[in-house]
Amino acid sequence: MNKKAFIFPGQASQFKGMGKDLYATNAEARNLFDEADQILGFKITEVMFEGSDDDLKATRITQPSVFLHSVIKSWVFGNHHGISAVAGHSLGEFSALVASGVLSFQTGLELVRIRATAMQHACELNPGTMAAIVGLDDNKIESICNEINEEIVVPANYNCPGQLVISGSLKGIALAEQRMMAAGAKRFIVLAVGGAFHSALMEPARIELANAIENTLFNKPVCPIYQNVNALPETEPDKIKTNLVSQLTSPVKWTQTMENMISDGIIEFFEVGGNGTVLSGFLKRINRELSVKAL
Repeated sequence: MNKKAFIFPGQASQFKGMGKDLYATNAEARNLFDEADQILGFKITEVMFEGSDDDLKATRITQPSVFLHSVIKSWVFGNHHGISAVAGHSLGEFSALVASGVLSFQTGLELVRIRATAMQHACELNPGTMAAIVGLDDNKIESICNEINEEIVVPANYNCPGQLVISGSLKGIALAEQRMMAAGAKRFIVLAVGGAFHSALMEPARIELANAIENTLFNKPVCPIYQNVNALPETEPDKIKTNLVSQLTSPVKWTQTMENMISDGIIEFFEVGGNGTVLSGFLKRINRELSVKAL
């Protein structure tokens, strides 16, 4: 029997009109979207269904939008029977927690709301950005980041072989571009994000989110969740909490996560939510032999 896993995308997987078809055609989805509007205190559905690409880029909108699309799609169209494990990229880890039964839909959305607001505040306090480096060895990227002592620049997302995203201050990213292009990088792509996610510049958000998580009940998952900070399967609620708090200021070890899931016998993956191409693209570069489907 093939071992299957649900994988959930994070920011950058959003698209104009996301969820509109679900709302129009499925009563269960419509009820959940309406409930989300009430929990958040504003009509996020209007932004998701009719807003512009720019509207969807704001962190306080992007994060709950991607979470809602992933979780609702998982519940409406996903066959959870036979799923051996779950994982989520950054924000997607919250979708994975709901899918595995650790959090309820309502609690998950509330934590995502707190996370998005806290991260927005941290971005305003500590301006920064992120950049994807293509065609440079991970070890070389790490070495250059370590050499820039005067500014914060760190590896943030180990997405797939040949693509590592760094995060840091505006000056730090500018310095990194100069040095990494000189070292032979094929491309240095500054990302359209609101701040330096998964770096020390997110420490104010980590503190705020930690307080909320500590006061939230986490259930034991129905299947292991492979977490970003260590790329390992976890089933103990207290350990899941600790890792989730650390995630905001630690790198997302996505390549390592996928490699570990494959080593553990998972050969069929379903990307749930978003535009359905981000994680599938990463996974094909990690292992072209695997079956990857968008749900």
